[in-house]
This record gives sequence, C-alpha cells and structure tokens, in this order.
Amino acid sequence: MFKVFFQTVTALLCFLVFFRCASAQIIPKKESVEKKKESSVIVGAERLDLLLPLIKGKSIGIVSNHTGRVGSGGTLLPDTLLSLGQRVVRLFSPEHGFRGTADAGAKVKNIIDKETGLPPVVSLYGDKKKPNKQQLKNIEILLFDLQDVGTRFYTYISTLHYIMEAAAEEKIPVIILDRPNPNDFIDGPILTPSCRSFIGMHPIPILHGLTVGELALMINGEQWLSPKGLQCDLTIIPVSGWKHGDSYPLPTPPSPNLKTDNALRLYPSLCFFEATIMSVGRGTNDPFTCIGYPDKKMGNYSFIPLSQVGATAPKHEGKRCYGEDFSTNYAIKGLSLSPLLEYYKKTKSLGYTLINRKRTFDLLAGSSSLREQLNKGWSEHQIRASWEKDLVQYRILHARYLIYDGKYGIKKREVSTPPIVNK
Repeated sequence: MFKVFFQTVTALLCFLVFFRCASAQIIPKKESVEKKKESSVIVGAERLDLLLPLIKGKSIGIVSNHTGRVGSGGTLLPDTLLSLGQRVVRLFSPEHGFRGTADAGAKVKNIIDKETGLPPVVSLYGDKKKPNKQQLKNIEILLFDLQDVGTRFYTYISTLHYIMEAAAEEKIPVIILDRPNPNDFIDGPILTPSCRSFIGMHPIPILHGLTVGELALMINGEQWLSPKGLQCDLTIIPVSGWKHGDSYPLPTPPSPNLKTDNALRLYPSLCFFEATIMSVGRGTNDPFTCIGYPDKKMGNYSFIPLSQVGATAPKHEGKRCYGEDFSTNYAIKGLSLSPLLEYYKKTKSLGYTLINRKRTFDLLAGSSSLREQLNKGWSEHQIRASWEKDLVQYRILHARYLIYDGKYGIKKREVSTPPIVNK
C-alpha cells in the first residue's frame, strides 16, 4: 500500500524546497496537481516523497512510539520504513514506552521490540533521559516522530530537547516529522529557571501554541541547548492541510491516560490536580475528565479508581471518590483556572489542604507564584493579569518560529531559493 502511495505522490510532486533557519531546514508544504480536500491532514511521517530521499542508504535511528503512525492503515513508522528497505538500526522511546502502555512517571527499561526485531529499544524515560554516545554509535540520521499535546509539562518535548542536544554533540542530523498541535493556544505562566525540570525545560507558557517542529526551531534559535550556542542540524518535514487554529482530533491516544478528545481538551486545566489530594480519574475509563476525593462533600459525581494498564497504582485505589465531571459541565478551551479555584476554596472550607505536593505543583505551574496567589485568595482575573506582560513578550518570540499560517496572524515564512536538497 505504501509503495503505491509513494509512487503516486512522487509523480505529482516535482521538486523539493528547503528552508534554512537557525541551523534548520524546513521542507515547505506544496500543493498537488489535484488539490486535496481542505480537511485532509497529511502529517510529516506520511510525506514519504519528502522523507525517503533524505534517508536513503543511511543508518537510521528513530525516536517514536505508538503515535508515530503512517497512513490510514496505522502502520508504525519503523515498520513502514523497514518494509521499504530502509536501514533502521535503533529505536528510542519516550515516557510510557514504545508501545505507549507504561504508567506516567514510571521508569521504562530498554526492551526488545518483538514486532520489529530490532536491538533493544532505548528508553529515554529511565535512569537517563538523554541518549549517550554509545547508543548513538553508527547512526547517521535521527528521525523524531511523536504526537505532542501542546502543553509545557507533557514530557515528549523534553525528550525532543535531549535528542537535539545529544545529536548536536555527535553531529548527527535530526529530521522532525511534524504533527498538528491539538491544544493550539497560548496561555499560562512562563516557566522560571528555578522550576526547570523534565516536566518543564523551557521558558514558555503552559500552552505554548507550537507544533513540535516549531518548538524545535525555537530551541535551536534561542540557543536553549547546553552549552549555550550548541545547535542541532535540523530539518522539518511539515504537516500539509493544517494551519494554526484548525482543530485536530488525535487518531491515536498519545498516552494511556489521555484516551479521548475530552481528556486532551481538559488536560491543561486539570493537570494541576496531580499535585493535590484529588484524583484526576487515573484508573477509570475517563481519566483527566473528572476529579474526586473519598469524601461525599466534594461533589455529586463519583468514581472508583482501579488498577489497569497505564495506571497500575492509581491515587485512592479502590475507594469511591466524589467530585465533579468536567467533560460535560465545562466548555473549557485552552487553560481554565476555574476548577482549581473552585476546589481550592471547597477543600479549605472542608478542612483539607488541597495542594499536598508543593514542589510538584510549582514545577507544573512553572513557578511558586500561582500557589502563592491561591493562598492569598486572588481571583482568576488577578492571576491572569500577572501573566500578561510575560505573555506579550512570548508572543513576539513565538512569531519568529511559526511554520504554518493561521490564527496568530503572522505571515508564513518566505522560502529561500535556490532550493537546498541536502547538506
């Protein structure tokens, strides 16, 4: 099937154009002779006509997982490339493992992937989160294909950072196979240096409004790799048929506890509760759509967390939790502080302390300010006002790295000529 797809698309596309910026190349989107429907989204991994010439004859390392699917059949990227005779020599996996079933935060060991038969999948969410020189040995090019969810604390973009850093040190080119951002908003406080961690590595807001490819350009361009000045040899294969502001229902859940579009929509607002006494529904069929605690006074909605794949020891396991179902009660788009403010007041009135993991809460928020503002009884309007100056500066920075047209009102980058086929 992919062979036919490749031959067809190749016949329609007659040249490649690359855009170079901050040590990066972007292969621009091009219109086919026969225009596709506006709703048709072709992700970077499906643009084999652009990818295959760049990797032909090279030893390939792939950073991906179960979200790196190609075509309507849903074949994983390594399987697709192996079937086309490409030399895939090593796989790297992020949090949740290569097949996407490990618990959040669980250390993932190096394992043999039975379906590809390749050498052990190198876990980038175990004792070490950055590949070492030995693990990159004999790799001539690295492909990065992970479906991100658009939030600073979702760790796939931290894995991106370390891959770029390690590749830059070993002088290995990286190709980002871009995918849409399903939470395409700019909102929330900017991360401060004191709260830099694997759940937040960059001075960006909670909702950063970038695709993985655009963020990679920002990391390179702002010299956020270590040591300062280090840059990755970067190529972006962009999405076709998507622009900023377009919705994008994910074809594959990005992790075990983001099972639905509702969960994805609510995740930026409910993730704060991970650092509280409340359960976010891990161990149920609908995690990140509700919150609850084993006290009937917390609300009318109830659920019982039970051990299951991706949540083997959920908070309040086996206890009936009472709280609220946000999937139907809240039309949240972007980031809302309403659930946090509501339950901060409710738990206080019932004699509970909501935030029981202060450091984790600060890492999620990006600083200690939000927790302190809650303690002082600030309103959502007051809290948001405290972010605005930083967000104005971020929007200026953000505009420099956009690849796609859309709601941000920034003109698409001009493509440089003559075309650069490869370095």
